Amino acid sequence: MAGGTAEEAAPPSAGAPSDGVKPRPPSLLSPSRMGDLNRGRLLQSLFDLGPTSRADLARHIGVNRATITGIVQPLIDDGILVEGEPASSGGTGGKPARPLQFSRDAPQIGAVALSHGSVRTALVSWSGEITALERAEFPTDGGAPGQAVAAIAESLARTLSTARQPPLGIGVGATGMIDTDRGVIVKVNLAPVLSGLALGAVLEEQTGLPVYLDHHPRALLLADRWFGIGRSLRTFAVLYLSDVIGGALQLDGHLQSGPAGAGGELGHTFVQIDGEICACGRRGCWETVATIGWLRRQARAAGLAGAEEMTPALLAGQADAGSEAAGRLLDLYARNIAVGIANLQQTLAPNHFVLHGEVVEAGEPLRAAIEAHVSRLVPPRPGSDPRVLLTDQRGLATLRGAAGIVLSRRLQFQL
Repeated sequence: MAGGTAEEAAPPSAGAPSDGVKPRPPSLLSPSRMGDLNRGRLLQSLFDLGPTSRADLARHIGVNRATITGIVQPLIDDGILVEGEPASSGGTGGKPARPLQFSRDAPQIGAVALSHGSVRTALVSWSGEITALERAEFPTDGGAPGQAVAAIAESLARTLSTARQPPLGIGVGATGMIDTDRGVIVKVNLAPVLSGLALGAVLEEQTGLPVYLDHHPRALLLADRWFGIGRSLRTFAVLYLSDVIGGALQLDGHLQSGPAGAGGELGHTFVQIDGEICACGRRGCWETVATIGWLRRQARAAGLAGAEEMTPALLAGQADAGSEAAGRLLDLYARNIAVGIANLQQTLAPNHFVLHGEVVEAGEPLRAAIEAHVSRLVPPRPGSDPRVLLTDQRGLATLRGAAGIVLSRRLQFQL
């Protein structure tokens, strides 16, 4: 065709934009990008499998040993990986394999867990070991943003002062609405002092390190994915259930998020069209029937002891001690949590739901009750077998997840 390519001569497809701008075709992967992806896949496998020989890695990933060696050797040279002690050859007479594992001398990762009125900072190793843990508090309302920034920066400075070498970067898992592209905390209802804070730029200027912010529930998912119960799961959801509700999803190995980190505000999905007014100003949000605040109001109405300080663990203890009122409220709490989980299962079928937050402290009785209600709410079908799990990252999940943010961004993991 003279005067143009086949693409130029092709008629526009039905429903295509009429502004005359052609959609940009997907770009091919450059050799360097392919190298990044291969390296990330190998490191992912080591997180999943633990110390593993070259031969086993090659079989797991589906490449030959020469390819594995080409990826592994630079990681050894950079001090990220080391070879462990030779394993037994099993009496075959062959050369014993030396498993690859993360080096204790690999650059650590700076981690920041930012919540309503407090900050924790730490260094995290590639195996998830946490050191140099610091904590600071700041006023959530009525104070100047500078007080919050100073508390965060001072805590982080004390932590970083113990690092053996410059960390790989700093990850921040923060509550509220996060703009991940700009590193900005857009809004935090329970800590207005943080709203609008460009924390990423502030910390990069002060530390000289790359800083990555993400929504608190996505950090929790990365903690489970790289260091905990989610290692073996390609698809699962994380739910944070406490004074607020948030969530994150990994589908077929990919962490889900919208533009600039949108999504995850599961507490503000609707479960009652004409329900109570939420803190966000809308009616019927999931948070109006399944947070600690709701639980305390219900406990007060039921006349339960300790209602003003009620927690899921305390409620489960009262139910176990024989209180029928506590037992009824515990079951209602479980059902209200299950309603939100059922909606997620019906929409995306993650099948595995890992719980975080104060709900975890109630243990197996509440977990089993939630799972039972989910089973009743979700019609049986092939491929749908929802399971409710308790995280094994209690107390340290956000810090490990903040490290996971850095690993995922810097090392091109499949997300």
